[in-house]
Amino acid sequence: MRIALFSDTYPPQINGVATATWTLAHVLMAKGHKVMVVTPALEGQKKISYIDGIVRIPGITVKRLYNYKFSSFYNRRVYRLIKDFAPEVIHIQTEAGIGIFGRIVSFNLGIPLVYTYHTMYEDYTYYVTKGFKPFDRFAKRVVASFSAMIGDSTTEFMTTSYKTRDALRRYGVKKYINVVPNGLDLSAFQADHISSSRLDELKEKYGLKDKFVILILGRLAKEKSNGIILSFLSSYLKNKRKSGIKLLIVGDGPDKAALEKKVSDLKMNSYTEFVGPVPHSDVPLFYALADLYVSASTSETQGLTYNEAMASKTLVLARYDDNLSGIIEDEVTGFFFTNERSFDEKLEKIMSLGEEEKEKIIESAYRRDMELFGLELYYKRIMEVYAKACRKYW
Repeated sequence: MRIALFSDTYPPQINGVATATWTLAHVLMAKGHKVMVVTPALEGQKKISYIDGIVRIPGITVKRLYNYKFSSFYNRRVYRLIKDFAPEVIHIQTEAGIGIFGRIVSFNLGIPLVYTYHTMYEDYTYYVTKGFKPFDRFAKRVVASFSAMIGDSTTEFMTTSYKTRDALRRYGVKKYINVVPNGLDLSAFQADHISSSRLDELKEKYGLKDKFVILILGRLAKEKSNGIILSFLSSYLKNKRKSGIKLLIVGDGPDKAALEKKVSDLKMNSYTEFVGPVPHSDVPLFYALADLYVSASTSETQGLTYNEAMASKTLVLARYDDNLSGIIEDEVTGFFFTNERSFDEKLEKIMSLGEEEKEKIIESAYRRDMELFGLELYYKRIMEVYAKACRKYW
């Protein structure tokens, strides 16, 4: 089969949709399918490029919207390239810009359009409304209507979790919604792919020797609720008088300055290290350094970082979210907290785990991760959706 993937983000950009699109492209190619990826150009790139199956279209970076790269929703030269490629399925991963281009191509060529809804946009209206409630309520209604419209105007519609499916139903989506969690190539996170010498270097660099290392990793943005982790951890440190803890914050984003100020206000500087953004190839190293990965986000449609941590055999402490109920089973494959008290209790329990009990949880999490998000199962699910879409054009 010949598949054209359209996405407004793709590696070397680091985010969930970029990773998901890269994984999808490589899973399909590994199974013998022909794949074209249509995506915005790299930073500084002025001309269209078509290299190794990836078409990159120059665009404008909108810094206030997460450095979103906005490319034209139609390009005649790229359209000819796509037409010559002769795709049998168009699969769009994002909505505006490149996503609109994918819809135009599908319509003009008379081929099925598959769309994956990756992002809960109602959690991002803050960036436009700045929290002003009347505008924010209006913006959320607009998001709901827009999501319903774009979902219903596809041949086959997918999302990555039942939580997101249920939200889309509330928005008014009438079309059948295929739930297909993103497949994960987790091999890079396994111990035999981790350089012990690099780990030693990083332990030395960040002063981690004999420390219990807690990790926050990903975009530093308001909807990720990292400030909650800082507040709860600060209270824990004061109440328990712990000294052997180190918090690593890996990533960058619009909330970084606010988090740095909060760390200073809470007098947590000696406990905290802002690592900044790291290359995608280095991400597994930081999971391997950590004893515990923590997150307070409830804005994820799937939550790839939880899966990466579990594949790295790193314990997970997450704020409860329906989206995680099939992945994390409290005190079996990980730990949930709902408020400051439960955060305190769970962190204390985790730090006091015996080796045997700890290994049991780690191994259960690893097995659950592989069962739910293995690439073979993902490929099977994707091909079932593509087959349904193609049948509607027979």
